[in-house]
Amino acid sequence: MNLVVQGQKVETRALKDLATLTASEGVGRLGNNAFRLLKAQPSDELATYCEARQLDYAFVPEERRLKDFRLFVTDMDSTLINIECIDEIADMQGLKSEVAAITEAAMRGELDFRESLTRRVALLEGLPEEALARVFNERLQLNPGAEALIAGLKQAGIVTVLVSGGFTYFTERLQKQLGFDYAVANQLDIRNGKLTGKVKGDVVDGEAKRHTLQLVRKLHGFAPETVIAAGDGANDLPMLTEAGVGIAYHAKPVVREKATYALNHSGLDGILNLFA
Repeated sequence: MNLVVQGQKVETRALKDLATLTASEGVGRLGNNAFRLLKAQPSDELATYCEARQLDYAFVPEERRLKDFRLFVTDMDSTLINIECIDEIADMQGLKSEVAAITEAAMRGELDFRESLTRRVALLEGLPEEALARVFNERLQLNPGAEALIAGLKQAGIVTVLVSGGFTYFTERLQKQLGFDYAVANQLDIRNGKLTGKVKGDVVDGEAKRHTLQLVRKLHGFAPETVIAAGDGANDLPMLTEAGVGIAYHAKPVVREKATYALNHSGLDGILNLFA
């Protein structure tokens, strides 16, 4: 196994310490602040050492590379982008703190996602449709490394899917902006230019995310082990565990514990470094 180490800044001293700690046979540079320690061995001190220095680490099979994958599926809110869209929409109603508390509980796995979404969307009743545009234009930003990640995946010929418990207003625009092959999300019900407080059709929850991954994978005839999925909340766990590799991106503890790899300090392009 090789050990991939990355972060906002990786000191030379840290690399030397980690090479000694893991009895590595050598160090190779993968990119800015990303390195591969060759044939590294597990160490009980590794997690503590890296966390103290805000470094992400991952043991990756020596032969595993990006070319081995065919499908990438990612969550949107707080994974691809820096906000929870529904919280920012609620802010237009003066209800951000109330809605954000429900969102946080759902992402930690303390609330059923369908129930939490229904409760949150109901609070948006009467809000003008223009509020969605304001959130997209004024508050939504891509998380660091998002554009580089999608560009790298597409260059490798990997099919990309954006699947969200959020809303189609945002996924459709991000799909066009970044070039996702597919996008799936909840559709807000809007009448006479105002939100009704309901969503149209079935709710896109954790099980729907998993099902979307399965559908696209089978449509293209991809093997399960060729799928990478990324997310941050409890409702992402079904698709993360369904994928060959599940990435917890700046995620809740329950997600980090069950994912294949966790990126707590790196940008989204850190996913590319894992398999460089």
